[in-house]
Amino acid sequence: MKKKSDIDCNDIMKHQHDDKPRPHLCTVCHKRFTRKHWLTIHSKRHAGDNLWYSCTYCEKRFTNRHYLQTHMNVHSSKYRCTECGKCCQSKHALRVHRQTHSGEKPFECTVCSKRFKTSSNLVAHSRNHSGEKPYKCHVCEKVFSRSSHLHTHMRVHMGEKPFECTVCSKRFKTSSNLVEHSRTHSGEKPYKCHVCEKVFSRSSHLHTHMRVHTGEKPYKCLLCDKSFSESGKLLKHKRQVHSNRRPYDCPYCGKLFKTITQLKLHGRIHTGAKPHSCRHCSERFTWIQQLKTHLLKSHNEGCWLMCNICEKKFCQSGDLKQHILRHKGVKPYACSACPKCFRRAWELKCHHLVHSNYKQFGCGLCGKYFKRRDCVVQHFKRCSDELGFSNV
Repeated sequence: MKKKSDIDCNDIMKHQHDDKPRPHLCTVCHKRFTRKHWLTIHSKRHAGDNLWYSCTYCEKRFTNRHYLQTHMNVHSSKYRCTECGKCCQSKHALRVHRQTHSGEKPFECTVCSKRFKTSSNLVAHSRNHSGEKPYKCHVCEKVFSRSSHLHTHMRVHMGEKPFECTVCSKRFKTSSNLVEHSRTHSGEKPYKCHVCEKVFSRSSHLHTHMRVHTGEKPYKCLLCDKSFSESGKLLKHKRQVHSNRRPYDCPYCGKLFKTITQLKLHGRIHTGAKPHSCRHCSERFTWIQQLKTHLLKSHNEGCWLMCNICEKKFCQSGDLKQHILRHKGVKPYACSACPKCFRRAWELKCHHLVHSNYKQFGCGLCGKYFKRRDCVVQHFKRCSDELGFSNV
């Protein structure tokens, strides 16, 4: 059993999530505690380095010698994983870690049947269904589902970044962030996909990559039921498809865009930039798909896509799919304002302008606005001739 003097700050955080009164106040940072001996242990943070046990390899600090000795196993490689080379603090931690490579998931959620490799992951996941977040920050009252998340969060208020990179001196709040950062210097990629042998610097990147092989898409849009393999793709989908907010405007023509990437791509129309160059000749292209088409047609690099009905060839899979719809007579894109249907999404988008008064294309000479780009192009030619700018 641990002595009071051997209790680590992590242990304190595990018991600080309840609503018990905290009468014991730290006079330095004003943090409160439910018990006096926890305040005594916390005070070591402000008392000086002589009350801490520091690791000579990574400068991580501990409140007692036992925790330091356990931590040193990470650097001694005593408990090293033979699959990925990761070092663990104890035999039990190594056994738990090895389950990530075995593929076994013995712990099943009773609500959604999702399976997990460790019981702790199942407990943490179950809080997604219950909404339980028992760990509360006493400073800003932010709540967390895991005590480790609360412990890391407290460093925001303390201003602590105890983990320093020995190469560039950049500091981090967690040791895992430092380990991941250090791989930018070493180029180490210890996580390998057992299907295609692609390697990654982070386990989370490997976990996300595995969905390419499993086909898993856990992130579902509640507005259209479309699913995605990554949370970032879901957020991008919501912003581009279901949001009307267009915060980025073109400095040349004033057209609005939903993302900065769309604005940068659009800017090439005005600047004439051609960033994609052919490695076989001097040709340059504005869009990557133009380069791919050029490589296929001019240098026979790539694969033709052939229609199995009429044997017509295509460079892009999207064009082949749309071509096959012509044979089948399918028009899946229906207008919500009239009975008209279309084969392509952009055709429906253009058609929607018939039912709208929105005019986004303006003539730079007379200021007249139009619904469609081709209309403003034709008008601009006539307008420039009438105003004597035929050389424009």
